[in-house]
Parts: sequence; C-alpha cells; structure tokens
Amino acid sequence: MKKILLITGLCCLALGMCIALVLGSAMSRTSSAEYCMSCHYHEQADADWKKSEHYLSKSGVVTSCTECHLPPKENGFFKYYMIKSRTGAKHMWKKITTSKEDIDWESMRELGHASRTVYNESCLKCHANLYPEGINDDGITAHLYYEENAGKLGLNCISCHLNTGHHMPGYEHKRLEGKVMDTGGGTVCDSAAVVTSFADFVETVPGTTARINMVAVPGGEFTIGSPDSETGRSSDEGPCRKVKVSSFFMGETEITWSQFWSFYNETMSEGRTPPEKIYANNSRPDVDAVSGPTPPFGLPDQGWGMGERPAITMTHYAAETFCQWLSLKTGRHYRLPTEAEWEYAARGGTSTPYFFEGDPKQFRDKRFGKADTTVISRYVVYSQDSGNKTGEPSGVKANPFGLKNMLGNVMEYCSDYYAEDAYSLLAEGALDPKGPSEGREYVVRGGCFSDDASKVRCAARSHTLHDEWLRTDPQNPKSIWWYSDIKGIGFRVVCEVPEELKR
Repeated sequence: MKKILLITGLCCLALGMCIALVLGSAMSRTSSAEYCMSCHYHEQADADWKKSEHYLSKSGVVTSCTECHLPPKENGFFKYYMIKSRTGAKHMWKKITTSKEDIDWESMRELGHASRTVYNESCLKCHANLYPEGINDDGITAHLYYEENAGKLGLNCISCHLNTGHHMPGYEHKRLEGKVMDTGGGTVCDSAAVVTSFADFVETVPGTTARINMVAVPGGEFTIGSPDSETGRSSDEGPCRKVKVSSFFMGETEITWSQFWSFYNETMSEGRTPPEKIYANNSRPDVDAVSGPTPPFGLPDQGWGMGERPAITMTHYAAETFCQWLSLKTGRHYRLPTEAEWEYAARGGTSTPYFFEGDPKQFRDKRFGKADTTVISRYVVYSQDSGNKTGEPSGVKANPFGLKNMLGNVMEYCSDYYAEDAYSLLAEGALDPKGPSEGREYVVRGGCFSDDASKVRCAARSHTLHDEWLRTDPQNPKSIWWYSDIKGIGFRVVCEVPEELKR
C-alpha cells in the first residue's frame, strides 16, 4: 500500500513538474514584445512604442510590453501568472467580439486608462533611483512629493510620465516658460467696445488681440431645478422654485485659449507669490492691477489644440481673477454667472431636460445598441460624440438665446458656493437669487465632454472637488491657479448691464 502511495505521489509530482515546465515555457514564449504585437488589436501601439523613451533609451535597454503591463514576477509568481492569463483572455475576447471601429483609441491614451494597465511596481523595479544625475529642480520637487504621498493619493509614476512607454506627439511634462504667443493673432485692440444699447456686442480688450462675443440675454422668469419625473435627476436639483433673473450679457462661448493666454501674458507671475497676498490685492476695490497665473506644468490643453477650444484646468480663483482683469481692462463689470443666471441662459426659454427635443434615455448607449445621437450632437459635445476631448464652438449650434456649448464640452464655474439643499432656501419669486454666503466648493454646471447624457441636462448640478483635483500637483504649496487632475473644467463670463441700458 505504501509503495502504491509513493509511486502515485512521485507520478503526481512528475506530472506537476511537467505541467509547470510547459506553462513556464508557454508563459515565457508569450511574454515577448513580438508575441504581444503579433495579435495586438491596435497596430499603432507598436509604432508608438518604437518611438518612445522605453525603446530608444540612452542605455540601449529596450523595455518590452510585459515589463510595463504586468507586475514584476519577483512580487509573486502566482499574481503574475493570474494577471497575465486574465489580461490575455480579455484581449483575445475583445478581438473576437469587438470591431475596431467601435473602440475609442484616443481614450486609451488618457491617464485613466494607463493607470489601469501599467503597474507602478514595474516602473519602480527599473527606476530604483528617482534622482538620477541631471534631474532638474522641478523633477526633484515632483519626486520628493511622490515619495511622501505614494500609496496615499493614488499617485503613480504614470501620472506624470504618460508618454514614456508610447510616444505621444506634443506631450511634455514641464513648466511653460515665458509668454505664450498662441493668442489667436489679429490686430491689437486700441480700446474697449462702445456699447450704447442692450444688444449683442464684441468686447475688444485694449492692448491685446482678445475679442469676446457677448450675447444680450433678456431677463425673465423661469423654474430652476427639475421635476421628480425627469430622467437622470439628482436630489440636489430640487425643490423646484420659480425665480426671476434680470437682463445680462453672457459670453457666446466658454473663454477660449486665445483669450485666456492674452490674460496670462499680461499678468503672469514668475515667482511664487504668497496666496494670501494675491487674495488681499485682488479683493481691494481700488486695485489697478492683478497678479496672474504662474506657468502651468505640461501642456494644459492636453495636446488637443488651443486656439478656439475652451481654456481648461484653471482653478475657480483663476477664473475669478480673469474676470477682474477683464473688468479693469474694459471698464465694465465682468464676473462669473450665478447658478440661476447660468440655468436660465442654458434653458433659453425652455423647460425640458435640454433646450432641444429629446430625453436622456435615447442619448445613452443601449444594452444591445448604440445611442441615437442624431439630435443631441448638433448642440452638445458629450461622451458619445466627443472623442474624449473638447471641441471648438464652430462644431455645434447655438441655443435659443444664441449661446454655444452651454451643455457639454467643459463644465463651467458659477460664482455660487455649492450646497445640496440650496434650492430649498430660495424664496418663490425671488429676484436674482444667489447661493449660500459661505462654503468650501463652488457650483459647476453643464457637464463635460466625457459625461453621460444625464449629466449634460440643463438642470444637472455638480461642484468642484478642490483637493481631489489637485491630488497629483507636485508643488508645495499646491497651485492656486492650475488643477492637475481635472480636464473638463472651464468658464464663461457675464457682464452686468449698466443702469442706463436696462429695460
């Protein structure tokens, strides 16, 4: 009996060793870059990899696919083989069941996707020394911040080095230096626009090439919020209140990069001015100048292009400072819209989920089919039609008031602090209501290019997430001008109507 058990045990051991050898050999053969690329669904990945720093390294060492997209074997063979098997099966299934045309390749270049497919421990295995010879001061600051916060804030190497594995044309991770000349070109304005009536006008910003189309929005009454029956409604969209809004001028589009760089060029701060001093200066009614943004890290346009695309990633404070600068330059009172003004303008006299016909249900992907974007794509840049990036205003039609991109494209700052129960505090029939007198986060409206149809409704509300949006900012203190972890945020301006022009 003992001999039988011994023989059986030896046979099982031998069989196990054979299986392990076969699996090990198979795993080894299927872990090369050549094998990965032999059936990779996105052929461009190979071409981009061969242009990257991981292929064309100064040391001559070529980093293959599995060295980034799988954890190190030393951290656990079982974990390695399980993840490898799961990843391979997922990719093969996707290749069998999904058409190339249905895959959003651009979104796979985004940090969100990279964070899920690149293992940070693999980065650290190869780059044990985070302070190599030649690293600049910004790099030292960033790596010190990483060492202090890694594991606590979801901060990974890929957060700052998105282009090292696959070449991304135009991507840089560095601080901009000096002035930005991409201000749209054109003739420098001699003076501000002359406005003699309550009608649309083009604001001309003296000393710059910036011109801002301003739309005259007639005052009126509307119901703020959404009914309980509206698809996608959130609890903070009620209770509904009927309120009144006075006439105002509003930017036809979100502030563009061309317009924002004009502000930046005139006001940029090369040093790190203490925030308390900047706030104090900008709150004085007699101040005749403003201190503008410090240079941002990387390319704030995310490589999508500047020009007429909306300016993004600036903080609420930066947007408010832009408005103060614009007021000083033109002699008119520019500011961010209140939440009531924003929704009134977005609705354009309508009371439905959007200012055009349709329901969020039809603009979402179905379980067994794609969303019907025929109508919504005429007016809104959102998850189903954006290509996961912002668009120029020329790509959409205006709402009934003549305003573009009120819904989608980028979320827009309002001047009000956010409160979930803000509407319950509004009086029925209130004139020009404002939000709470204090708070921590600000209201943002309109949804953005990556949002579902339910989040780009006229009544949909959201708010800033200040700490989260600065999570990977390597500076200490953190920037008061630029966010590091939000792309879909921007703003448009409102200009108050002088008493003599009100009707």
